[in-house]
Amino acid sequence: MPAESKYETVLIEKEDRIAYVILNRPEKRNAMSPQLHRDMDAALDDVADDPDTDVLVLTGAGEAWCAGQDLRLFFREGDKNPASMRKARAASHSWRWQKLSTFPKPTIAMINGYCFGGAFTQACACDFAICADDAIFGLSEVNWGILPGGIVSWNVAQTLNFRDALYYAMTGDTFDGKKAQAMGFVNFSVPRAELKAAVVKLAKKLQEKSPAAMRYTKDAIRAVRTMSEPQAVDYLNAKSDALRFSDREHSREKGMRQFLDEKTYRPGFTQFDREGKE
Repeated sequence: MPAESKYETVLIEKEDRIAYVILNRPEKRNAMSPQLHRDMDAALDDVADDPDTDVLVLTGAGEAWCAGQDLRLFFREGDKNPASMRKARAASHSWRWQKLSTFPKPTIAMINGYCFGGAFTQACACDFAICADDAIFGLSEVNWGILPGGIVSWNVAQTLNFRDALYYAMTGDTFDGKKAQAMGFVNFSVPRAELKAAVVKLAKKLQEKSPAAMRYTKDAIRAVRTMSEPQAVDYLNAKSDALRFSDREHSREKGMRQFLDEKTYRPGFTQFDREGKE
């Protein structure tokens, strides 16, 4: 599985139409520097446009997933150069939330180790998260006299329940992968040796679904969380109509035919047959 190294701090490896986007600062536990933000902002565009990629997996090199923002390069050096800091903040928000949360393909956070502070944002932005049992999570900002800024606090409040969000943000205590699953912060926690296999299993399941249906479903689930019931009804009706017009694979018609006429598809027993990719 050869890696692309056109970026200074990011690697991209591709296998079976799965793109592994790897934060590559292992000596710093993949802490996010301004250069990493710029690299990731460009890398996500490349993978989004890649016709040979069905699923994006975000992970980290070495023993860490991401240790948050690089305190020296992002904060201390940024304070010395406000213009550079503004650009770094813009790139940081662009890739970690705007691009990743609306990514046109399914995204999986493969959390292989430490996940701290600002890394919670990209963990929440991914559609799915699978972590190692011994991964360590922490909102350590309070220990540095700062709060979980950017939109970390917003993401934590959205993803964790209120009491857990307050507890971990205000104490700085850490929790492991098993606790992350118990709290619903990740979908699954598995032994580290089984992590990639679990991610590949999920990725392959997603590859069997209609790409258009998955993309519109992702958009819908994220959007309706903050809507009233009447707003959600209008939005979902419009989104359903838009899906029928934009789905090049005609998934609705194929699914109906396979279920009602050919009786070749039974949910829970066999997979939807996309009859090849366009």
